[in-house]
Amino acid sequence: MHLLTGLCFRVRIEEQRGRRAFCKMENNGIKAIIFDLDNTLIDTSNAGVVALQKVGELLKSTLNLNDGAVETICDTFKQKLYTEVLDSAAGKSIDDIRTVHWEEAIRETAGAQQMSESLGSDCYKLWKSSRLQLLTMSLEVQALLRDLRTKYRLLLLTNGEAQTQREKVEVSSCEEFFDAVVVGGEQEEQKPSISIFRLCFEMLGVQARDCVMVGDSLDTDIEGGLKAAVRATVWIKTTWATESDSIKPHYTISDVLELPRVLAELN
Repeated sequence: MHLLTGLCFRVRIEEQRGRRAFCKMENNGIKAIIFDLDNTLIDTSNAGVVALQKVGELLKSTLNLNDGAVETICDTFKQKLYTEVLDSAAGKSIDDIRTVHWEEAIRETAGAQQMSESLGSDCYKLWKSSRLQLLTMSLEVQALLRDLRTKYRLLLLTNGEAQTQREKVEVSSCEEFFDAVVVGGEQEEQKPSISIFRLCFEMLGVQARDCVMVGDSLDTDIEGGLKAAVRATVWIKTTWATESDSIKPHYTISDVLELPRVLAELN
């Protein structure tokens, strides 16, 4: 009788240990991954370079400009693009605004007398269509996401103007790989604001400690993930990126395809 009692006691102890170990694993395991889009899953930078080259060819043939003038026009457009301010109250679409960027860049460099009425619009349409055509996810990235989705909940979190980012999501056909997609331009605040991360956690049904944030931007993806107290931040360090003294990611990789190694270490 004593032997039986002792045996049952030991069995209960082992069961309790097993439950504690299981709970510990569940609490510590990663449940969800939040991905950035541009230059994380799709090569937006290279697409932009190719698109500008095509516009440059159009400008050369239309205005008979030399390489230096064309480069100046394209650089001016990029600067306007990076510093643009969207004012919904003005009633202008993002297409209208970026058409004006091209018109101003051409006028400031080559003068208004050479520019036809439609040239700015032609440049913008060519730039936009050329860029969108190249914003595709590689087969390797698609395979990675399919595999990860069998183990984790996945959310795409991308900053930027709503129409522009939705067009990227559509042409890259990436929505099918995610449980949810959040576009910063559709929210009150974008990355690195904590509020947009909290929205993501709510949509995924998880806590911050259950999540990993993956992205190429220290200022938005990594800083946002750190402020939101996610389990880990994974910085995809592009060839042109520089490290920061104040923003320190938990992990640094050179390509999103290296992510499984990080997840294996975390789990």
